[in-house]
Amino acid sequence: MELRLLATFEKVADVLSFTRAAAELGYAQSSVTGQIRSLESSLGVELFERLGSRIRLTEAGERLLPYARRMADLAEEARAAVAVTEEPSGPIAVGTMESLTSYRLPPLLEYFHHRYPEVRLTLRPTLGDETRQALRQGTYDVGFLMEPDTEHEGLETEVLAPEPLVLVAAPGHPLADRTTLTSADLAEARLVGTEPGCPYRDLFERELRDWAPPFMEFGTIEATKRGVATGLGIALLPRVTVAGELASGALVPLAWEASFTLFTQLAWRRGKRLPPHVRLFVEQARRLVSEQNPPA
Repeated sequence: MELRLLATFEKVADVLSFTRAAAELGYAQSSVTGQIRSLESSLGVELFERLGSRIRLTEAGERLLPYARRMADLAEEARAAVAVTEEPSGPIAVGTMESLTSYRLPPLLEYFHHRYPEVRLTLRPTLGDETRQALRQGTYDVGFLMEPDTEHEGLETEVLAPEPLVLVAAPGHPLADRTTLTSADLAEARLVGTEPGCPYRDLFERELRDWAPPFMEFGTIEATKRGVATGLGIALLPRVTVAGELASGALVPLAWEASFTLFTQLAWRRGKRLPPHVRLFVEQARRLVSEQNPPA
């Protein structure tokens, strides 16, 4: 079996589209179709069921896919082992989210920009399930997660740090002078939040489901902070994202403690052999991101 054919098969299996696979691989669609037929002919089995304009893996295709991925990983490892290069180099597709990109990752990105300019980082903004799925499919090399769970099916996970959360309001908010607050005490408050799918927004909404009115959605963290600062409501956000506003007094913390804990994590597909430049990224993420825990 040719590695080239297996690589094409893996891409088609990931995206379940000959057209999309061809575009991502830089081939004509006819070339992708021909390569899959050649692979099927050499194996004596059909790897995809053609269902009109859609395709899906056959049982044989499902069995072949993990082997194709392992062989691709071994080929990458072999190339890295014999490559003569003084500096780490290569692309890394990174799944991440706004709060981490803006407030956790700048030191890491700056480090690679200045120290390892041949490592080409591409940041892909996604959340939770979408990031995990992209990692399992091999679309992303690594992905940052902010979740209460630290084990994820099909993924290896490096826990970088707990992610403290804080409920914030504008100075002078009616709840700002309270020394303790329960979830029921927030029943009359107006809630401001980021988009659904954001882990701390979803967990907060779940915790307040018996009391809370609908969220006023601002989408981004910056817009949410501005809305809170102008008195439109209160918001639960990672402490690292509001450290500056808390220090300046633009926002104040409320005396409410979340019953859940989130952890910032770095994940990649289980069993994937990380090439040297990706291993370097993981090591430096561990060092730089985990050093940034803000004081409570």
